[in-house]
Amino acid sequence: MLKVHIRPHWEISFNNDAPLDTATLLALLLAIQEQGSIAAAAKAAGLSYRYAWGVLREAEDLFGEPLLETGRGRGTRLTLLAQKLVWADRRIAARLSPTLDSLASELETELGKVRLRGVGLRTIRMDASHGFAVAALTGYLDKIELPVELRYRTSLDAVAALARHECDLAGFHVPEGAFEEETARRYLRWLDPAKHCLVHICGRQQGLLVAPGNPLGVEGLADLVRPKLRFVNRQAGSGTRMLLEMMLERAGIDREAINGWNSAEFTHSAVAAYIASGMADAGIGMRTAAEQFKLGFIPLLRERYFFALHLDALEDSLMAQLLAVLRQPGYHRLVNALPGYDAARTGSIETIPEAFPGIRT
Repeated sequence: MLKVHIRPHWEISFNNDAPLDTATLLALLLAIQEQGSIAAAAKAAGLSYRYAWGVLREAEDLFGEPLLETGRGRGTRLTLLAQKLVWADRRIAARLSPTLDSLASELETELGKVRLRGVGLRTIRMDASHGFAVAALTGYLDKIELPVELRYRTSLDAVAALARHECDLAGFHVPEGAFEEETARRYLRWLDPAKHCLVHICGRQQGLLVAPGNPLGVEGLADLVRPKLRFVNRQAGSGTRMLLEMMLERAGIDREAINGWNSAEFTHSAVAAYIASGMADAGIGMRTAAEQFKLGFIPLLRERYFFALHLDALEDSLMAQLLAVLRQPGYHRLVNALPGYDAARTGSIETIPEAFPGIRT
C-alpha cells in the first residue's frame, strides 16, 4: 500500500539574499540540545564536524547573533535565538500536522486508484476531530495495510458529513457529567438512532495546560481572566472550544475578558507548543499534550471519544476488519500508554440510546 508523508519546510532570507534552508540547521540545533556538544551533534545528525560548523556560521551571519553559548563544565547550549528557532519549528509541525496528514491521506487514495485501477480496492473514509488515539489508530492501520482515507475536521463537521454519506466513520467527543447532555444534543441533530450506531474509541482527560511549574499559580477557569495571564484558545467550531464556552458560561465567566480568547490553534499539541515556547501562559487540551511538551496540567473533566457509523456498515467486510482492530489488545496498549487516556471500553459498539441513556433523541 502506498504511503505518503508530507512535512513542513521553511526557509529564512534577509532582503534579497539567498534563503537559508532551515532543515539541516534545525536538525543540528536539536542534536546540540540533546548531545551538549557540536561534535556529538554532528555525528548524530550524520554531518561532518566541518560541515556542521559551516551551517552554524551561515545562520549566525544571517541573524547577526550567536546560536550557541559555551561554558566551562556546561558544554554547548543553545542561545535564546536558537531555542526560538527550535520552538518555531515544533509549533509549525503541531499546527499543520492535521492538514498535512489529511492531504497525505487523500493523495494516497488518489494514487492508489491509479495504481490499482480495475482491482476494485475500497477505502474507509474517516472524518474525525484531531486526537492522539485517532493518530495511534491510523498508524496501526498503516502497519496492517488497511486502506483508510483520513480527514481531520471538527466533530460537528464530521457527524454532519456522515449524515450526508460523505464519510463512513465520524469521530466526535462528549464530556462526562454536567455537560454531557448539552454536548450530545448538538451531535444528535445529525445522528439517527434508527440509522446510526457508535463505537467507543477511548476515554480521555481534558484540562488546562500551564507553563512548567505553573509559575502563575493557575488553579482553574476563574484564573483565566487575570489581566496579565495570556491564554491560547482552540479554533472556533472545535469540540474543545465548544466545551470551554459551556464551562465558562456555567461558571459565569466573561470569555471576552480572557486575554487571548480570539486566538486559534488547531490541535492540542499546537496549544501545548505555544505555551512551551513562552508565548502564552495557559490553554485547554489533553493531558497527553501537556506531557508531550513537559507542561503542567490541571484536570477539568473526562470525556468519551466515539466513532459514529451507519448501521448497515457493520455488515461491510472492510469495516469489520477495522472494528476488529479496535478490539485488539495491541491497539488497547497503544491507547492506555497515552497519558490521560484509557481503553476500558475501546471497540465496544453501542446504540445511541445505550451510549446516552436518558437523553431523548
